[in-house]
Amino acid sequence: MIVYLADKAQFLSDNDNHEIDEIILGRFIKILGKSVALSERRSWRESLGRMANVLRDEGIPPNTGVAIEFQIPQSAKRIDVTLSGRGADDEANAVIIELKQWESALSTRKDGVVETFIGGAQREQVHPSYQAWSYAALMEGFNSAVYSGGIALRPCAYLHNYSRDGEIDAPHYAGYISKAPLFLKGDGEKQQLRAFIKQFVKAGDAGILTSLASAIIRPSKALAESLVEMLDGQPEFILIDDQKTVYEAGLAAGQAASAAQPRVLLVEGGPGTGKSVVAVNLLVALIGKGLNCRYVTRNAAPRAVFKAKLTGSLTATRFDSLFTGSGSFVKTSDNEFDVLIVDEAHRLNEKSGFFGNEGDNQIKELINSAKCTIFFLDEDQRVTLRDIGSKDLIRDFAYEKGADVGEYELPSQFRCNGSEAYLPWLDNTLEVRETANPTLLPSDFDFRVFDSPTALHAAIEERNTNNKARVVAGYCWPWASKKNTEAIDIKIGDYERQWNLDVDGSLWILQPNSIEQVGCIHTCQGLELEYVGVIIGPDLLVRDGKVVTMPRARARQDQSIRGYNTMLMDDPARAKRDADRIIKNTYRTLMTRGMKGCYLYCTDVETAAHFKNALAVSN
Repeated sequence: MIVYLADKAQFLSDNDNHEIDEIILGRFIKILGKSVALSERRSWRESLGRMANVLRDEGIPPNTGVAIEFQIPQSAKRIDVTLSGRGADDEANAVIIELKQWESALSTRKDGVVETFIGGAQREQVHPSYQAWSYAALMEGFNSAVYSGGIALRPCAYLHNYSRDGEIDAPHYAGYISKAPLFLKGDGEKQQLRAFIKQFVKAGDAGILTSLASAIIRPSKALAESLVEMLDGQPEFILIDDQKTVYEAGLAAGQAASAAQPRVLLVEGGPGTGKSVVAVNLLVALIGKGLNCRYVTRNAAPRAVFKAKLTGSLTATRFDSLFTGSGSFVKTSDNEFDVLIVDEAHRLNEKSGFFGNEGDNQIKELINSAKCTIFFLDEDQRVTLRDIGSKDLIRDFAYEKGADVGEYELPSQFRCNGSEAYLPWLDNTLEVRETANPTLLPSDFDFRVFDSPTALHAAIEERNTNNKARVVAGYCWPWASKKNTEAIDIKIGDYERQWNLDVDGSLWILQPNSIEQVGCIHTCQGLELEYVGVIIGPDLLVRDGKVVTMPRARARQDQSIRGYNTMLMDDPARAKRDADRIIKNTYRTLMTRGMKGCYLYCTDVETAAHFKNALAVSN
């Protein structure tokens, strides 16, 4: 997706008429359905004016393609300026230019990270050259016009207000600057940047940008499928922007922490923001530094999937020494580990053990067991009444130990087709929280509402070309097939299916025949699919335009709201509030497993109409 696309001649004309920011804003609103902050409009006006001055060179062809705000496939990231044309041998080139208005920065000892004043405070940011290079690298991995269509990407960064000072161009950034040249104020930067552009654009060709925007997008690499290579030291995932910042912070904290000065990092990120990607990259890197590390999750499904993928490459003993459950630290000595990386930390429980009667508190035990503990969490993915993982509780136990606490956020969306609108729309539609996204555009995400579960399941089966599409549901039907393998669990009219087969356990999502069954929250949380089909049962209804949750509509075997009836007698308001949030969070989590699309069926007609009415174009 490109917000503004023109050739050089038109771009210069729009700048000369002092309308470039208004034009881009209008197209931004039309395409994305939202506006931008005044600060971003000012940056368009100033930075694009500087860019126009660079392009005022007869050696740069007037038909050179110019794209402003080119959205990187399957992410919410946008490239500031992309120029396109043909090189000396008629090769297709796209010049990626990261624009910054920075006037100063401080170098850090972290790889590819600087500090600069932004958002009212001094903050860590990725180096502009790293940012431009990582955008190009991400495109090379996903855009078919690049990886098989012959379009070469040429990244660089232009800081038009920044004079050379030995900080932004410190020697240890040289590797990234060589991959994406850095052009600064003075030193004839306009001439140097012009020379860089003219090196790759001998003849203009705006069609190259159209090819990039319309190219087939290869699905994102699933984390589990690349773990073998990652553990062998292969950079399977390019970390960009906030991911890189969090990774470097975790790497630094893990190496600096000691028993005398422990560290706790708290990383918050919604579905598809790369929490697990960063977590496993950190595991690989810290192990490479010779540190005693563990990757910890309460949910067994991600660990089981990783273990299956590593069969033949990593012994079971070695795997179990790297990946473990959150209940394994009840009797661990203080600071026994250098680093514990806790993924899906929102799923942590207070007690451990099969009967939930061991230990004190899993959060406390994890923090006490390591010199450095790194928690990745999303409080909106707490899906049982026993889930206690919260930022407040983690802070409390960290301060109790005397640890330095660092807090970070992963805001960028890499699932749900990189849509910035889908998650806010879903939160608004499920009434998790009110947002400014009451409707969803067809271009934002492939979301459909089906009138029958049979049609939904058939559509997901059609999408299962890579064994990456599954149907899941709220736990509203008893699991009869657990005891009788011939029994049918889910019956909705003529639609009859079994729950996820017990024989597959946590590996259900990988099994080819599991497309025939229906999964629950415990089979897919922490994992991703290309397409997910979700059946909303009678535990979530819409009445008179309001979302109403019905805890007693859950199956008796469902453990997620165990204790609800007792709580209802002791504290009715809290019981209803907590159960309401659990049910909404469950469906929010199920409906964000898909990288490419989410298909929905509701057992209740009024509920289905609620979702249909929230779409800009009805299904």
